[in-house]
Amino acid sequence: MHQLTAIHHVAIICSDYDVSKRFYTETLGLTILGEVYRAERRSYKLDLALNGQYVIELFSFPDPPPRPSRPEALGLRHLAFGVADLNAAVAHLNEQGVVTEPIRVDEHTGRRFTFFADPDDLPLEFYEQ
Repeated sequence: MHQLTAIHHVAIICSDYDVSKRFYTETLGLTILGEVYRAERRSYKLDLALNGQYVIELFSFPDPPPRPSRPEALGLRHLAFGVADLNAAVAHLNEQGVVTEPIRVDEHTGRRFTFFADPDDLPLEFYEQ
Protein backbone atom coordinates (compact mmCIF):
# COMPACT_ATOMS: atom_id res chain seq x y z
CA MET A 1 0.00 0.00 0.00
CA HIS A 2 1.27 3.45 -0.88
CA GLN A 3 1.73 6.17 1.72
CA LEU A 4 0.79 9.80 1.17
CA THR A 5 3.74 12.08 1.86
CA ALA A 6 2.30 15.59 1.54
CA ILE A 7 -0.29 17.77 -0.11
CA HIS A 8 1.44 18.64 -3.36
CA HIS A 9 -0.58 21.67 -4.48
CA VAL A 10 -4.01 23.28 -4.71
CA ALA A 11 -5.37 24.25 -8.14
CA ILE A 12 -7.42 27.43 -8.49
CA ILE A 13 -9.24 28.64 -11.60
CA CYS A 14 -9.66 32.41 -11.66
CA SER A 15 -11.89 34.72 -13.67
CA ASP A 16 -9.35 37.55 -14.16
CA TYR A 17 -5.82 36.21 -14.45
CA ASP A 18 -4.00 39.52 -13.97
CA VAL A 19 -6.03 40.47 -10.88
CA SER A 20 -5.59 37.04 -9.26
CA LYS A 21 -1.90 36.88 -10.15
CA ARG A 22 -1.36 40.24 -8.39
CA PHE A 23 -3.44 39.12 -5.37
CA TYR A 24 -1.56 35.84 -4.83
CA THR A 25 1.91 37.31 -5.51
CA GLU A 26 1.75 40.92 -4.29
CA THR A 27 -0.95 40.77 -1.58
CA LEU A 28 -0.25 37.28 -0.19
CA GLY A 29 3.44 37.22 -1.13
CA LEU A 30 3.67 33.89 -2.94
CA THR A 31 6.55 33.59 -5.40
CA ILE A 32 6.35 32.55 -9.03
CA LEU A 33 8.04 29.27 -9.92
CA GLY A 34 6.84 29.21 -13.52
CA GLU A 35 4.29 30.72 -15.85
CA VAL A 36 3.03 29.23 -19.11
CA TYR A 37 0.46 30.36 -21.65
CA ARG A 38 -1.17 27.39 -23.37
CA ALA A 39 -2.47 28.91 -26.63
CA GLU A 40 -4.47 25.83 -27.63
CA ARG A 41 -6.50 26.14 -24.41
CA ARG A 42 -6.38 29.96 -24.19
CA SER A 43 -5.19 29.36 -20.65
CA TYR A 44 -2.46 30.54 -18.32
CA LYS A 45 -0.91 28.23 -15.73
CA LEU A 46 1.00 29.93 -12.93
CA ASP A 47 2.95 27.84 -10.42
CA LEU A 48 3.26 29.56 -7.04
CA ALA A 49 5.41 28.77 -4.02
CA LEU A 50 5.32 29.58 -0.32
CA ASN A 51 8.74 29.59 1.35
CA GLY A 52 10.17 27.79 -1.69
CA GLN A 53 7.56 25.03 -1.63
CA TYR A 54 5.22 24.64 -4.60
CA VAL A 55 1.67 25.13 -3.25
CA ILE A 56 -0.75 26.66 -5.78
CA GLU A 57 -1.48 26.25 -9.48
CA LEU A 58 -3.37 29.30 -10.71
CA PHE A 59 -5.25 28.74 -13.96
CA SER A 60 -7.20 30.96 -16.31
CA PHE A 61 -9.75 29.46 -18.69
CA PRO A 62 -12.21 31.23 -20.95
CA ASP A 63 -15.67 31.45 -19.35
CA PRO A 64 -15.31 29.01 -16.43
CA PRO A 65 -18.64 28.09 -14.80
CA PRO A 66 -19.30 29.53 -11.32
CA ARG A 67 -19.02 27.30 -8.27
CA PRO A 68 -20.51 27.79 -4.81
CA SER A 69 -17.66 28.75 -2.54
CA ARG A 70 -18.91 29.94 0.80
CA PRO A 71 -17.31 28.09 3.69
CA GLU A 72 -20.41 25.99 4.40
CA ALA A 73 -21.02 24.90 0.77
CA LEU A 74 -20.56 21.24 -0.11
CA GLY A 75 -17.03 20.41 -1.20
CA LEU A 76 -13.70 22.03 -0.43
CA ARG A 77 -14.44 24.48 2.37
CA HIS A 78 -11.47 26.86 2.26
CA LEU A 79 -7.71 27.11 1.88
CA ALA A 80 -5.86 28.07 5.07
CA PHE A 81 -2.43 29.68 5.32
CA GLY A 82 -0.43 29.56 8.54
CA VAL A 83 0.87 32.90 9.81
CA ALA A 84 3.16 33.76 12.69
CA ASP A 85 1.48 37.06 13.60
CA LEU A 86 -2.24 37.23 12.80
CA ASN A 87 -2.56 40.92 13.69
CA ALA A 88 0.23 41.87 11.27
CA ALA A 89 -1.18 39.61 8.53
CA VAL A 90 -4.66 41.11 8.90
CA ALA A 91 -3.25 44.65 8.91
CA HIS A 92 -1.36 43.92 5.68
CA LEU A 93 -4.50 42.56 3.99
CA ASN A 94 -6.58 45.52 5.14
CA GLU A 95 -3.92 47.95 3.85
CA GLN A 96 -4.26 46.22 0.46
CA GLY A 97 -8.04 46.73 0.52
CA VAL A 98 -8.86 43.12 1.42
CA VAL A 99 -11.75 42.82 3.88
CA THR A 100 -11.26 40.31 6.69
CA GLU A 101 -13.83 38.85 9.06
CA PRO A 102 -13.44 39.53 12.79
CA ILE A 103 -10.69 37.44 14.38
CA ARG A 104 -12.00 34.32 16.07
CA VAL A 105 -10.44 31.79 18.44
CA ASP A 106 -10.45 28.06 17.69
CA GLU A 107 -12.24 26.58 20.71
CA HIS A 108 -10.20 23.37 20.52
CA THR A 109 -6.68 24.74 20.02
CA GLY A 110 -6.95 28.26 21.40
CA ARG A 111 -5.38 29.57 18.15
CA ARG A 112 -6.66 32.70 16.46
CA PHE A 113 -7.86 32.81 12.83
CA THR A 114 -9.78 34.88 10.33
CA PHE A 115 -11.37 34.44 6.92
CA PHE A 116 -11.15 36.61 3.81
CA ALA A 117 -11.71 36.12 0.08
CA ASP A 118 -9.58 36.14 -3.04
CA PRO A 119 -10.64 38.22 -6.09
CA ASP A 120 -13.11 35.48 -7.14
CA ASP A 121 -14.63 35.28 -3.66
CA LEU A 122 -12.94 31.97 -2.86
CA PRO A 123 -12.74 31.57 0.93
CA LEU A 124 -9.25 31.82 2.39
CA GLU A 125 -8.11 31.70 6.00
CA PHE A 126 -5.14 32.92 8.01
CA TYR A 127 -4.50 30.64 11.01
CA GLU A 128 -2.01 31.82 13.63
CA GLN A 129 0.62 29.21 14.38
